[in-house]
Amino acid sequence: MNATSTFRSNVAIAAAWIAAYIAASAYAVSFIAHEDEVALFWPASGLALAMVLRHGLRWAWLVPVALLLVHLTISPVSVRFLPWSLAANFLGVLAGGWAATRGAELQRGLVRDGLQVVVGGVSMALVSGLFGSAGMWYAGMVATPQLDDTLLRWVLGDLLGVLSVTPVVMLALRRLGRPPQSARPEHVGESLLWNIALFASFLLMAWGMSASSAYALGLSALPLTVMLWSALRFSPLRTAISVLLTVLLLGGFAGLGLAGFRASQPTLEVAILLMYLCLIAVLPMVLALTVSEHRAAVRRLLLRASTDPLSGLPNRGAFEAQVRQALLDPSSTPLALAYLDLDNLKLVNDTASHRAGDALIVAVANALRTQMQPGDLLAHLGGDEFVVLLHNASPAIARERAQALLRTVENSHCRFGEEDFGTTTSIGLMQFNPEQTEFAVALSQADAACFKAKELGGDRVCVAGSADADPTSTMRWTVRIREALQHDDFLLYAQSIAPLHASNDEGLHFELLLRMRDARGGAVHTPDRFIPAAERFQLASRIDRKVVRMALDWLESHPQFTEQVAMCSINLSAGTVLDDGFVGFIAERLQRSAVPADRICFEITETSAMRDPARAQRVIDALRGLGCRFALDDFGTGFCSFSQLRSLDVDFIKIDGSFVREVQTSPLATEVVSSITRIAHLLHKRTIAEHTETDAVRAVLAAMGVDYAQGYAIDRPQPLEAYAAAMAPASIRA
Repeated sequence: MNATSTFRSNVAIAAAWIAAYIAASAYAVSFIAHEDEVALFWPASGLALAMVLRHGLRWAWLVPVALLLVHLTISPVSVRFLPWSLAANFLGVLAGGWAATRGAELQRGLVRDGLQVVVGGVSMALVSGLFGSAGMWYAGMVATPQLDDTLLRWVLGDLLGVLSVTPVVMLALRRLGRPPQSARPEHVGESLLWNIALFASFLLMAWGMSASSAYALGLSALPLTVMLWSALRFSPLRTAISVLLTVLLLGGFAGLGLAGFRASQPTLEVAILLMYLCLIAVLPMVLALTVSEHRAAVRRLLLRASTDPLSGLPNRGAFEAQVRQALLDPSSTPLALAYLDLDNLKLVNDTASHRAGDALIVAVANALRTQMQPGDLLAHLGGDEFVVLLHNASPAIARERAQALLRTVENSHCRFGEEDFGTTTSIGLMQFNPEQTEFAVALSQADAACFKAKELGGDRVCVAGSADADPTSTMRWTVRIREALQHDDFLLYAQSIAPLHASNDEGLHFELLLRMRDARGGAVHTPDRFIPAAERFQLASRIDRKVVRMALDWLESHPQFTEQVAMCSINLSAGTVLDDGFVGFIAERLQRSAVPADRICFEITETSAMRDPARAQRVIDALRGLGCRFALDDFGTGFCSFSQLRSLDVDFIKIDGSFVREVQTSPLATEVVSSITRIAHLLHKRTIAEHTETDAVRAVLAAMGVDYAQGYAIDRPQPLEAYAAAMAPASIRA
């Protein structure tokens, strides 16, 4: 807004205040029969105080200007009294404004604000009353014996004007600065009933007062009761309006001598009436502001409990409550849930700081807000997870909007310190109809689809139920794994690792293979069915510990078979390699075991080792220090170079089966197997060829110098008990 527009706006505001001041003064002047009388009450004083509280003390000059216009038009006074009248009202509003604003800023609708207005009103009334009554004495309008009565009337009249008018004006201006709010349905009927009750109380009060002056003040309890009702159930503004109407009505009756009041009353009766009206003005407002303050405190607590403090978005509990309410609207279907998981927030937290990560979350939240359409719901579930409920979203529209959310997150950045940070997101999208799918199920499926999107590399949308997302299988496998761990439903199978040369024939050499028995149907599942879910939900390390315990327990309980075992191989997952407590677990278990540690060989895949080669080597060194041996599994398919192979101090290298199967038909496969074998022997390591399916392949491998073979050409995996029974005769003959 430029300077000209500001000036015009201020002129319009000033003109409005002056007009309101003149109108309020005209109402009060109508009660004055003689020049030397003081108005019963002065509502213009309430307007004046509200003006300086709203705009500041610099606007106080409008009061003498407006009052001068009043005296020049509707209420002429003597020249001797005019400057005193202007000074009394000007100095009074200055004193009242200063007293009311010397503490905290007003306009918040608190009880403390109301008390500050009362303090300001008292200060204003005293200063204005002192100067005004002195001016009337100086002008010869009142005699010295009447000076006290004049002062009392002036002070109480000004104070009543402040107590009845200022709250209405302040609350109304405060309401104008807010967006309009629709009344709750349950309040519409009550509001109409309240309006009728207030109007009826005015009629009954007027009729009763007219019937007998004995009921004059007693019948004011009728509108007072309605005002207390308003204070408890409605906004403070409604209460303030009812207070003003009641005071104007009673003041008008008293000033004009209507409804049982006398037109000219002694000072004591006037003082009692004005103090009573002051109480009527104060009590309902104190109650209304107290109730309003309590409601505001409750709203703040509810907001704090339902809002994520970082992003300012609804949290999970608030989101679910909003969704339940939204599902009641049949016009909002079809619906879709978009579950967002930021892809690299942990990287930002680890490389920069958690404050940088928090700043990025805020930036993403603000960006997502811009994509919301009417009826959509956005929430921050915590950490790096957001969720959006999309309304009126057909499959095509839902997919399009999810892609828009993907781009929005990608384009959102934040600057922290000297660096800019950004991220991408994985989105799981679930289309559902409330009549067919429960919200909790839809949210779970969207979450699972989001996991799938993350597994596929992130920065993509994965639709639940599509070909690339099975939203429930992973969750179900997780439940089955936990049940199997709890109820010992894991089984050990064994498959031989046979020497290809007589010099390596040193006893039984086999690998333990894991199976899981399904408690629901009895089916036996191979690891490729359940290990991906175990690794995703950090259950693989628990499974590995379970396998080690089962293997050692079984070998300890079969000492005759164990004596014939040269090496028992056990697979380890990538999560176990990163488990700081695994080495300690193995050390403690081997310490109380009769099985020699050198008969245990742990296998880790090449890919697992290359995730953190230094850490993998520390684990290998620690377990080899206990006497165990190590094998590098699936070699040739990952990113391990021969130089890194030299740094990984393993005993065996297991050549990946994809090369072994093609060793007869592919020159490349033949060269890979031959190269791995030569390099391994140079490093004093032995090789094992996986997936040796035929005797012909076995012969080729032997000719190439491979040390061991494992596969169907040797034997098929079988339960450990059956394997031991089959191998026992051969071991005894050996």
